[in-house]
Amino acid sequence: MKPVLVIRHAETEGAGFLGVFLDQHHIPWTMICIDKGDDLPKDISGYGGLVMMGGPMSVNDELPWIAKEIALVKQAMCQNLPVLGHCLGGQLISKALGARVKKNPVKEIGWAEVRVTDEWALSLFGSPRFESFHWHGETFDLPVGAKHILSSQHCQNQAYLIGHAIAFQCHIEMTEEMVNIWCENGSEELKSSQSSPAVQQAELIKKNLTERVANLNGIARNVYTYWIGLLHSC
Repeated sequence: MKPVLVIRHAETEGAGFLGVFLDQHHIPWTMICIDKGDDLPKDISGYGGLVMMGGPMSVNDELPWIAKEIALVKQAMCQNLPVLGHCLGGQLISKALGARVKKNPVKEIGWAEVRVTDEWALSLFGSPRFESFHWHGETFDLPVGAKHILSSQHCQNQAYLIGHAIAFQCHIEMTEEMVNIWCENGSEELKSSQSSPAVQQAELIKKNLTERVANLNGIARNVYTYWIGLLHSC
């Protein structure tokens, strides 16, 4: 089996629970670290699937790697390879497919409920609603032909499915370690954004953290199980 290519954009936003899941299922994967200056491949044909993680930047920023990564997403989509995007990664899929990425009405940080918006997606998530993790100020429009599958009170488009690609605005890949590190590194952003009705402070984010992460890992496990099934069909 060809390895899955995972693209990391920031040191603190790596593969998280996805990496654990892939290892548990003996799925080979390799990670390219944009934050370390790694070069992106020009050709996706050496990989069986493509995953993009999150990051603090915007897909609308003039960064030299963004156009290259979008081109890679387009290649994967044209070849019908499985593609998976988390937060910034989901926005990259959207931009590659011609959809707009824009400022969300409010910044969303912390734990908040998301609701399944499509009957088929009930089997994907295993629940009509669940608590997910969020850390974003922008959001994506739905590309033409996309199936809208998740929504939240403060962000209409939390996830969609199109072909063999799944794009998330929320973060289903979280581990306890990631949540703690993000709260520590993002302490100033939390303070400066506390007027937002969708921003929680670190004390509330960390409340019942072990249980919350375990529940989210269960949801992610359902999603990732579906996604690796697409790898075997390619």
